[in-house]
Amino acid sequence: MGWWPPRGDHPPRRAGGVLVVDKPAGMTSHDVVAWARRALGVRRIGHVGTLDPLATGVLPLVVGRATRLATLLTGGSKTYRAVIRLGLETDTYDATGTPQPAPPGAEERARSLDRDAADAACRRFTGVLQQRPPAYSAKKVGGVRAYRLARRQQPVDLRPVEVTVHSFDVIGLQDGRLDCRVSCSPGFYMRTLAHDLGRELDCGGCLEELRRERSGPFSLDSAVDLQAGATGDRPLQEQMIPLADLLPELPAVVVTPLGAQRASHGNLLKPGDIDVGASRLPGSGTGNVKVYDAGGSLLAIAALEAGGALHPRIVLV
Repeated sequence: MGWWPPRGDHPPRRAGGVLVVDKPAGMTSHDVVAWARRALGVRRIGHVGTLDPLATGVLPLVVGRATRLATLLTGGSKTYRAVIRLGLETDTYDATGTPQPAPPGAEERARSLDRDAADAACRRFTGVLQQRPPAYSAKKVGGVRAYRLARRQQPVDLRPVEVTVHSFDVIGLQDGRLDCRVSCSPGFYMRTLAHDLGRELDCGGCLEELRRERSGPFSLDSAVDLQAGATGDRPLQEQMIPLADLLPELPAVVVTPLGAQRASHGNLLKPGDIDVGASRLPGSGTGNVKVYDAGGSLLAIAALEAGGALHPRIVLV
């Protein structure tokens, strides 16, 4: 697993938050969680959006009470920088897999592919698509992880899933290697895209390099390098995004002291519990709302109901 941090001497911020890590190649997402548990000295940590060992880049870690927000933090679009190797197809759809038989002349077609043809093929993979997850994935088939069945050479039949590719831009093309940037919806498999593009071009293809540049609101700009992050001048705890700053897109309310007690126990909040002057509520409709106390602590995520009542769905205290 490479470099391992010293054990953290101090607990993270009491309420927790999100630590955005720049995952290095060769580590699993679970390896990064184990690293963070040791570096921060806390057990309650999870990750938002798995990255394969081959991949690098943005891996948000939810720490402490922020683990309760994991499902709300997974919905944003992702941006990837990737290198797709054309002319080679593997069983795992990436460069770590076993090569599969290629059609005659596949490598020659890959090397002779021009930029215009590559651009045209990539455009055909934008918009709303039906994408079949790779057999070597964590999807379950009859309660069993698909990759376990694939390793045993057993058939894996995964249903296609609706995904969206917002953009698929070619950055460079040389000797059958396609350098590209892809913006897509959650649940999208870049390995499948590489495989399907290779099939579309009749030369085969697999994912050779992958770097996640953005996951929802989290980007490389705020990501922590594992070694530098734990040994630098600024403690990891100070590099976390605080709980109160998460989900900035949601409307927010500040509640009275009595309202804070009710929110902390998951009880219904009535309009009289809300400090209207300090709150930011939508003019109409329903949806999720952040609930703060007068001191700025995030108490809960509540559902806004008809009539202005708030029902806490996720209590954070």
